[in-house]
Amino acid sequence: MQITDIKVRKLFQNGPMKAIVSVTFDGQLAVHDIKVIFARDKFFIVMPSRKNPDETYRDIAHPINASFRRTLEEAVISAYETALAEAEPEMEDAKAEPIAEPEQPEQPEQTPEETPV
Repeated sequence: MQITDIKVRKLFQNGPMKAIVSVTFDGQLAVHDIKVIFARDKFFIVMPSRKNPDETYRDIAHPINASFRRTLEEAVISAYETALAEAEPEMEDAKAEPIAEPEQPEQPEQTPEETPV
């Protein structure tokens, strides 16, 4: 099975979750919502999961063996690092320029007699 595409869907600056990624295999199967996590001084991936009635989580899709998990993890983290490098100039520009508040048209003041009930 070959990884044919990796799309970094969203990047995060704060917290341990750094990205949400979609991976396409053999150009035929997509797995969405793979998370890139940074914890205990290293990056790793978390596969998409769902919450069970007993409050535990179960993976929806996951690698079957350690070799393919390592291959997938290396490819996803590499794609994350590339996306982060491409996004850093944009993030710096966003920090440098304050976001202007949209101008609101002035509302005439209403006296108590004019206030609708």
